Amino acid sequence: MRHSLLRSSVLSFILFTLCACASTGPVQRSAQEHFQEAEDLYSSKHYEDAVAEWKRVKETYASPELTTLAELKIADAQFAAGTYIEAAASYEEFRKLHPTHEKSAYALYQLGVCQYNQIAGIDTDQTPVTNAISYFEEFLRKYPKSEYVQDATEKLEIVRQKQVQYETYVGSFYYRSGKYPAAIKRLSEALQRFPQALHDETLYYLGAAHLRNGDRDKARDSFNRLAKDYPTSRFVNEARKTMDKYY
Repeated sequence: MRHSLLRSSVLSFILFTLCACASTGPVQRSAQEHFQEAEDLYSSKHYEDAVAEWKRVKETYASPELTTLAELKIADAQFAAGTYIEAAASYEEFRKLHPTHEKSAYALYQLGVCQYNQIAGIDTDQTPVTNAISYFEEFLRKYPKSEYVQDATEKLEIVRQKQVQYETYVGSFYYRSGKYPAAIKRLSEALQRFPQALHDETLYYLGAAHLRNGDRDKARDSFNRLAKDYPTSRFVNEARKTMDKYY
């Protein structure tokens, strides 16, 4: 009997201790509370912490609407932090999960901006240039009435010009390396692919490559077009010097 009473007392103490621990444990916060905390952290530019809170909103599965908004907010926080690769992945995931959502246009626009902001020097990887053009063109095609159309159009023109500059950079490299047919091919393709871009440098190196390749007529045509279309360009004077030297 005595042993039974002892065991009963021990069990009662254990249960009391467990209940006491449970009552003093961490209080579960609601999805709305996590969301508001994330908003406050974002406003204070604590982007990484904000992302963590918005991820907790997703983990609660409390509200589909709040979860969807948190997904987009995560991408925005990553973008604000300058982590464009992560932001692009989050915007892309949002588009895949919610293709008909009213913010899908915004997510696509931001994808283009993520790529745009990663563009570096002309002698670096040009993947962001190619990707930015692709995203901005898709955005303008799908959402011609969006509030972001003007900015996307302006950025697209800048990026296209950067692509022309890169093609001209490669063509001029071939020219300086004495690979004149390769230079002519690359520069001619740049003129055809980007007819609306600025092409004074392109025309100069194309004319010079034709001249060094032995085709004076095509060289003269390129230089004449350069002088006509870009009369104030510094490359007009360079063309005259080149003609005097090699013609």
